[in-house]
Amino acid sequence: MTGETTYRITVGIDGSPASKAALRWAVRQAELTGGEITTVIAWDYPPIYGWEVPNGADLDNDAARILNAVLAETFGDEASVFPHREVVQGHPARALLDVANETAAALIVVGNSGHGGFTGALLGSVSQHCVARARTPVVVVRAEQHDGSG
Repeated sequence: MTGETTYRITVGIDGSPASKAALRWAVRQAELTGGEITTVIAWDYPPIYGWEVPNGADLDNDAARILNAVLAETFGDEASVFPHREVVQGHPARALLDVANETAAALIVVGNSGHGGFTGALLGSVSQHCVARARTPVVVVRAEQHDGSG
């Protein structure tokens, strides 16, 4: 053992174009640094009094399907980096920060706004929360600025 540490990147995924752009950015960064990626998708019950999960609903498996679809679309058959996958119940921002801390991530990457945000907002609530509270640097990727060239 040489005592080298692995550069770890935690990426938030929700299936939105911004989260897909964040994943593509993180893959390029991992390729440049020889790093590892942990992808995180989170789900939670809506905070509505009296709301119940519909019969037969499996939100954990639904979230895992979304994550797997994004990874398949992003990586295809030629993956240069093999991401770890985390499906977490809880608030997405808290889940990202917890996973980043647990994996000793050097970087968190998120999209500028995902599902449920205001379309014109500069940052979504999850990215704002991560930027304000993360122990590590946070990169916020805008979907419309990602063209694959830089």
